[in-house]
Amino acid sequence: MECARELAVDHLLMASTSSAYGANTEMPFTEMQKCDTPLTLYAATKKANEAMAHSYAHLWNLPTTMFRFFTVYGPWGRPDMALFKFTKGILEGTPIDIYNNGDMFRDFTYVSDLVRGIRLLVDTPPVRPETPEDIAPGDSLSPAAPFRVVNIGNGDKVRLMDFITAIEAECGRAAVRNYLPMQQGDVPATWADASLLKSLTGYAPQTDFHEGIRRFVTWYRDYYQV
Repeated sequence: MECARELAVDHLLMASTSSAYGANTEMPFTEMQKCDTPLTLYAATKKANEAMAHSYAHLWNLPTTMFRFFTVYGPWGRPDMALFKFTKGILEGTPIDIYNNGDMFRDFTYVSDLVRGIRLLVDTPPVRPETPEDIAPGDSLSPAAPFRVVNIGNGDKVRLMDFITAIEAECGRAAVRNYLPMQQGDVPATWADASLLKSLTGYAPQTDFHEGIRRFVTWYRDYYQV
């Protein structure tokens, strides 16, 4: 018979998403904005996770930080994501699908920047405020629980076509571009206000997308031997 062991948790960290901002159009997105207009089930479930985590933090006084990730890219990512698909298509000479006819902007966040932001926030657990006046301006700290939402993004919006052009430059060849309408549930732009992350940790992601793409394509060529 196995012995039961208690696992002490002093700071719960959970992944959310920039998709939680849904139909919001005021940018850059800040953690203080309401997120009541999700455009996909994915976004709706992530927002529900945030709500449940807040309830748990309130009931059990468990410090909880939710990370809203903004378009993470880099080596060892998911092969079905845009950067992988674009790079594969460009190197193989097959068409790449470009939605909304390329009229899109994203706040691309390089994976190592994301990891550093998470690591620093591990050591910054939220503390339940005694009064609402204890919450600093711009802080998403809940007045009812040791709970906080933090954007992790590069703090810049990049035109999708500029992103693709940078991949072409690193691959040394032009893409075969297949322009398509906007996908259902997608948004034309994302852009993070990362000032809360910086105020809490002194750090903000800062890898320029040209450098991030250069690192990725170098890794991709080596890993797939192309």
